[in-house]
Amino acid sequence: MRDHDTAPHRPGPRLTTKETAELLGVKPETVYAYVSRGLLSSRREPGGRASTFEAKEVEALARRNRREAAGGQGSGGDLSVRTRITLIERDRYYFRGVDAVELALRHSYEEVAEWLWTGGLTPGVTFTAPEGTVKVARRAVDALSEHASPVDRLRVAAVAMAAEDPLRFDLSEAAVLSTARILIPTLVAALPRNGHDHREDAESPLARRLWGRLTGRPADEASLRVLDTALALLADHDLAASTLAVRVAASARAHAYAAVSAGLGVLEGPLHGAASGLAHRMLLDVLDQGTAVPVIAEELRAGRRVPGLGHRLYPGEDPRARVLFELLEQVPGAESALLAARDVVATTARHTPLHANVDLALAVFTASCGMPATAGETIFAVARTAGWIAHALEEYGERPLRMRPSGHYVGPRPPQPLPE
Repeated sequence: MRDHDTAPHRPGPRLTTKETAELLGVKPETVYAYVSRGLLSSRREPGGRASTFEAKEVEALARRNRREAAGGQGSGGDLSVRTRITLIERDRYYFRGVDAVELALRHSYEEVAEWLWTGGLTPGVTFTAPEGTVKVARRAVDALSEHASPVDRLRVAAVAMAAEDPLRFDLSEAAVLSTARILIPTLVAALPRNGHDHREDAESPLARRLWGRLTGRPADEASLRVLDTALALLADHDLAASTLAVRVAASARAHAYAAVSAGLGVLEGPLHGAASGLAHRMLLDVLDQGTAVPVIAEELRAGRRVPGLGHRLYPGEDPRARVLFELLEQVPGAESALLAARDVVATTARHTPLHANVDLALAVFTASCGMPATAGETIFAVARTAGWIAHALEEYGERPLRMRPSGHYVGPRPPQPLPE
């Protein structure tokens, strides 16, 4: 907390922490979080130990919070949320001010997750889960139909973990972080193994443990590096649809498992996490045909958007795709899928010049490593769980239920007669 002990006296009444919390509609701890983030200033009166706050400054913050709750900037535009997690600008993106690509190239997924959560790096950190927790999640997942998708399995695993955790409603930062460090490795461990020749080491990096859930092929270091880097690159991406769902849940003070479940539910849409699966199938068609021309022609004829191309937040190149394509050059057996992806970009450019996005890069990786089309969605879901936790933590420090826009009713004006 930042107390300004030497600040000059300002005119007007000053409020106690309790009065400030009541005016803002938050807990006293959240008032101090506002101070630490520079949204409020505080002062200790001479001879006193408690902090006081300027009434006008508190009222201004309360008005701003009400405007956001009523619809972002109060103008009916897109919802805008203050965040310190991810910034996207000029075809680059940053995690807490640090270039996300450089971070992902130099640090493991687990280290990047810790950076997102705490703003600190913990070299060599690995996430492990208690054996009992893994057994609970696996029993629940094993009861599902064989037709269940990987995201179905992840959602069920998260719900099973929540049901077994009587302290899940402790939303303190320490408790949520403890949950996160167990939740992510349990989600991976709950997925069925793809093959029977993978020796499991609960202390190994998460990417190596996830590999055996995605393919029956033995892992090589180049492919594992691509997987770990992809997890780190995908850990967060500002307010994507799934992340917004997580923040809405956290705003209602849903526990961390429920917030992650909300994100997984949105992720399954074909315009979000499942997009890499569409690109995967398209690449297989290109490889089968030997050229992208008939495949792209069929996509356009059907009125479909060509998967794996373009991104509304990157007018130029998707930085995540760029770094993954560079790493894929070192993966054994990836050459044909890389050539197919380049053919897709070049063929589409005759119609609309678009850059490859991260979904196409994931598709090259999954197709090259003998993974199913759903593998990209699995990678995306596991990776993004780190960002969801970061956003939930941030939202827990805000005013409850602020993510509650007002509906603009356009139906018949009352009173209407009762239906016959």
